[in-house]
Amino acid sequence: MRDKTQANSAGPGDGMVRIGAIVFFVGAVATLVTVAPLFLGTDPFPPLAYAVCMLMGVGFLVAAAGVLRGIAVQRRQARSAAG
Repeated sequence: MRDKTQANSAGPGDGMVRIGAIVFFVGAVATLVTVAPLFLGTDPFPPLAYAVCMLMGVGFLVAAAGVLRGIAVQRRQARSAAG
């Protein structure tokens, strides 16, 4: 089994998962920055800052799509090897 596994190789959805994680992280930081004025008693940020917070959801969806893409490719490979 060890000869069939690829060490340190990127799968088909790994890039999407990495990009999704980065986008999610940017959205999470934006959310923390946007919520900070509520606790500090300062003026709120403009609506564009709240729009950047939506990147959390976008990043999650991109990462989930990468995971599903990797699963689909592995299933195809398993079916072609079995049949």
